[in-house]
Amino acid sequence: MAWTRNVLRVNLTKGSITTEPLNMQWANDYLGQRGLATKYLVEETDPTCDALGPDNKMIMTTGPLTGTMVSTAGRYSVVTKSPLTGCIACSNSGGYFGNEMKNAGFDMIILEGKSPTPVYLYIENDKAELIPADDLWGKSAWETDEQIHAKHQDPLVRIAVVGRAAEKGCLFSAIVNDLHRAAGRSGVGTVMASKNLKAVAIRGTKGVGNISDPTKFFKASEDGKKVLAENAVTGEGLPALGTQVLMNVINEVGALPSRNHQDVQFEGASKISGEAMLEVRESDGKANLTTNGACFGCTIACQRISTVDKDHFSVKDKPQYHGNSGGLEFENAWSLGSDCGVDDLDAITAANFLCNEDAVDPISLGATIAAAMELFEEGAITVKDTGGMELKFGSAEALIWATEVTVRGEGFGIELGQGSKRLCEKYGRPELSMTVKGQEFPAYDPRGIQGIGLAYATSNRGACHLRGYTVASEILGIPEKTDPLATDGKAGLVKAFQDATAVVDSAGICAFTTFAWTLEDIAPQIDAACEGDWSAERCLVVGERIWTMERDYNLAAGITAKDDTLPKRLLKDAAKTGPAEGRANDLHKMLPEYYEVRGWTLDGVPTDETRSRLGL
Repeated sequence: MAWTRNVLRVNLTKGSITTEPLNMQWANDYLGQRGLATKYLVEETDPTCDALGPDNKMIMTTGPLTGTMVSTAGRYSVVTKSPLTGCIACSNSGGYFGNEMKNAGFDMIILEGKSPTPVYLYIENDKAELIPADDLWGKSAWETDEQIHAKHQDPLVRIAVVGRAAEKGCLFSAIVNDLHRAAGRSGVGTVMASKNLKAVAIRGTKGVGNISDPTKFFKASEDGKKVLAENAVTGEGLPALGTQVLMNVINEVGALPSRNHQDVQFEGASKISGEAMLEVRESDGKANLTTNGACFGCTIACQRISTVDKDHFSVKDKPQYHGNSGGLEFENAWSLGSDCGVDDLDAITAANFLCNEDAVDPISLGATIAAAMELFEEGAITVKDTGGMELKFGSAEALIWATEVTVRGEGFGIELGQGSKRLCEKYGRPELSMTVKGQEFPAYDPRGIQGIGLAYATSNRGACHLRGYTVASEILGIPEKTDPLATDGKAGLVKAFQDATAVVDSAGICAFTTFAWTLEDIAPQIDAACEGDWSAERCLVVGERIWTMERDYNLAAGITAKDDTLPKRLLKDAAKTGPAEGRANDLHKMLPEYYEVRGWTLDGVPTDETRSRLGL
């Protein structure tokens, strides 16, 4: 639907719940979800506040297309200040939770203060209440989900929940909804737990409405679905192999980071790929992949549903992991696999189950374990630190152990839960942390894909592929092919992807649609749903406005141009193999041009002229 025009405000300190009208001027300027919630956060909080203190706010938010018949319109975001990076955090999730929020009649939920005791928020249409959760504190996300469902006796209640890791202060804790969909990055779950808020449970039955032009909207959404169905990536590759379609591709082009980015190719990539997930195991005669799945309203269906061999060491005596659950996506398979040098598909699937069970970001977790493995092999970390476990690259046993102690917040897992930046600093090797602004890298090495390096360096939430996915152009040729090893023109390419993605995230749809859709496909759907003229040109301006607002928030928080960089390893140490052999990332060539095309100073500060043009 277009905006419900309703906001639910929950003061956890006072235990009060109120409703208020959505600021429609802001909605027209920032569209929804990521952009609109960030505007609220900017206006209502101090960027220098303690991310885990009561002055930080957490906003759960939908877009104007969330809950509609538009394909993939099940998205919601969590916007707050990140405890991992100190930057603005906006973490996006699919599943069914966002649709349920919209059906309950709310565009966003603003959570402020801190409850004196553990609680969860229950919403049933117009009714909202805080319910004691002392009995849920200390339980996993899966256990909590089960108990809340049992309490309310409604299988259609949609629940977003934190696990034990967040309660123990793991800085990259996520918020899991629908058991295995997650607002995964930047530690948004840690913020939620810091407020003594265990879960948000919603049942909405109001339905959708407020479509500006229903006839026009029906045609635009059907046209969009046709484009997705006829596209090779969204109509064939993603349904068949999920994002794991990329494992062998990225390895072949020499951009698959391995062993904490010491290498750009992994000899075991084929063993943990999307294709490998389809192969029947010799041990039990079953494949890792059981089926694909879809979030609300999605016609792509890229989700993986998987099993682990019941006799595999990781689950042998743990029947709770013997059933079907959310399987590996490319980022998870890379971080828990290639980056740790592990090629045991069942082991990394089991580790991913653990991340889902206790709501932990598997990208940051795997990358932090990889950093710990390098520290161990260099002697900076010893068995004295780990309690006897040898953290060696390639060890599936070490991977499972490190995952278990981190998600439970036990022993050395508490140190791992602080992220690789803090871990490497503690053990005297800060250069081994593969992070930007304190957030761990995703699965693309910037030496083999130059543009993604610039996107990482300038991302407003720390290292992130989904803030400017130039891989689409540099590797897949979408919307047009660019040379992954070239630097010319990459500044403009990164800006274009960043601005367009801000629109997608704010509309309430999935970024994967952009493998097939351009703004010329998306804008008509927004235009028909929302009042006003939402042309592709206007959408791009809104995207640039959102990006610049996020930059200003970070500047006010103390994040400056000095933080727009990459680890020394990626700037100085050349790739050893593959097409990028002999190349480092040439960030120094791209960054000044990027500031220029953005209308920022050489110090990375938006000029008064740029702010005026964007209405900031």
